[in-house]
Amino acid sequence: MTALNPITQIDGYKLDHRRQYPANTTRVYSNWTPRSSRIPGVDRVVLLGLQYFLREHLEVGFSDFFRAGVDGVCEEYERRVNGYLGPNEIGTQHIRDLHKLGYLPLEFRAIPEGTTVPLRVPMLTVENTHPDFAWLVNYFETLMSNVLWLPCTSATTARRMRQLLDSAAARTGSPAGFVDWQGHDFSFRGMAGPEAAALSGMGHLLYFTGTDTIPALDLIERNYGTAADYLLGGSVAATEHSVMCAGGEECELDTFDRLLKLYPSGIVSVVSDTWDLWNVLTSVLPELKDRIMARPGKLVIRPDSGDPVKIICGDPEATDPAAQQGVIRLLWDIFGGTTTDTGHRLLDQHIGCIYGDSINFERAKAITDGLAANGFASANMVFGVGSYTYQYVTRDTFGFAMKATWVEIDGKGRAIFKTPRTDDGTKNSARGRLAVALGDAGDLVLINEATAEEEARSLLRPVWRNGLLAAREGFDVIRARAREDMKAHP
Repeated sequence: MTALNPITQIDGYKLDHRRQYPANTTRVYSNWTPRSSRIPGVDRVVLLGLQYFLREHLEVGFSDFFRAGVDGVCEEYERRVNGYLGPNEIGTQHIRDLHKLGYLPLEFRAIPEGTTVPLRVPMLTVENTHPDFAWLVNYFETLMSNVLWLPCTSATTARRMRQLLDSAAARTGSPAGFVDWQGHDFSFRGMAGPEAAALSGMGHLLYFTGTDTIPALDLIERNYGTAADYLLGGSVAATEHSVMCAGGEECELDTFDRLLKLYPSGIVSVVSDTWDLWNVLTSVLPELKDRIMARPGKLVIRPDSGDPVKIICGDPEATDPAAQQGVIRLLWDIFGGTTTDTGHRLLDQHIGCIYGDSINFERAKAITDGLAANGFASANMVFGVGSYTYQYVTRDTFGFAMKATWVEIDGKGRAIFKTPRTDDGTKNSARGRLAVALGDAGDLVLINEATAEEEARSLLRPVWRNGLLAAREGFDVIRARAREDMKAHP
């Protein structure tokens, strides 16, 4: 068995729902849907991570379960349940029956990954394919919600950031292709473990190429794959404060000199606020200007503290003249650059700037707006997007929920639904079997109590049945779909 028994990766109250359904319940049909948004202006949510969930948690996760001896599996299950609830009547026969079956009798239908859905439109449905295992459908609600909400939320967050930076690039004449690298994932250290970092990092990579979260690349290659020689993500050589501190404050110029020798070409990012950012910009860099300008590559300056908007764009109320100017204007005064078609100044290709401390959508917007107001192009900046953005969210950011809407009892199917009187309508569920179709306005719409014909035409297509993927989709395909979807729904 694996370290975590897959059959008990559930909320505890799920253990006995099997016996709580009406007698002769042979089918349960549920959907997973984003019901609401806590982010103003965001009313679409990206589906991402389903193929990972199906492969990693249902296929790989249950491989040991089905290979292990049934007595050992049931003894472990019973030990956990009895130690958790005390002696009870849940039993283990249903676990023995599942083990004997040898596969998970479920069917998942979903919209294609990388697609956005409007709020309250289902992303996927799941139902059992064997009448003895209706209990299994919502048994997996906990695990599925736990795994899927984060990549979907991070992808939706990255999509919004991408739209902001695309718009800023167009407004200031910045190279459109640069935006692929303008958002850089710095979030690994602030996430809730390596799996969370990898899943969130995958969401970032749906819309950007820059990342320091290497586990996201491993997760994608293992569960999605790409076309040969396809660039999933990348980064550059970069320092940290320990490197800068080790050289000593009095020798900071020597440290920069040593780094330029260590990296005679290519991009190198140097954290520059270890002691005095303004001294680096007004003393160190001017002395190294000729070296930097002759070097076949780019030196990227990384401020790492203070108010990022004021640090980058300048603070008119500061007492230090350099702080009044801000990083980009100071770099322009030293290195110069070119003017874009919109009349905005773009730094020389040998110098650049990245800021990665507490960057979120609002700060990135304030910085790009501030640069534009000062006559500078947005491409003068790269943003390190960290856990301040990707971890300040929950499952409720987009109100994700898995709810059953149809059951079969005594051979007869019927719609089920919830409409809490004490709620504002957010928790009202869909009804019956469901379909997703293109509405008259060309967007996805939900069809409640769908007919068999409507289900057959639904955009919720079979993706996994009885333990097998219908087809494995490469991340390159999903990324291209996400980019097209963003054009269709700006």
